[in-house]
Amino acid sequence: MNEIIRNIEAAQMKENAPQFRVGDTVKVYGKIKEGNRERIQVFEGTVIKKQNGENARATFTVRKTSNGIGVEKTWPLHSPLVEKVEVTRRGKVRRAKLYYLRDRVGKKAKVKELVK
Repeated sequence: MNEIIRNIEAAQMKENAPQFRVGDTVKVYGKIKEGNRERIQVFEGTVIKKQNGENARATFTVRKTSNGIGVEKTWPLHSPLVEKVEVTRRGKVRRAKLYYLRDRVGKKAKVKELVK
């Protein structure tokens, strides 16, 4: 049974999965179906969480502040509804999950930029 599930998940995985880390600011191009039309909506924010490593069930959560209200969206990494993920800024963080950003407002909610 385990081998059957592994084969199904391998067929659903993307070959070129986007490379980003927690703390990065990304633009997620997601497909949205409205009636019989399909369009692409861009959601830009900070990656606060990545789960399940690199397998087929991997997900990531992006947070942004819109009109003073925090908005979080979670996508499966290998979903066909995620067109592409574009990294705009590399972040310097020392945590795997950035839940503490939920309590911060303004400039304190920013992540430092990674300078190489």
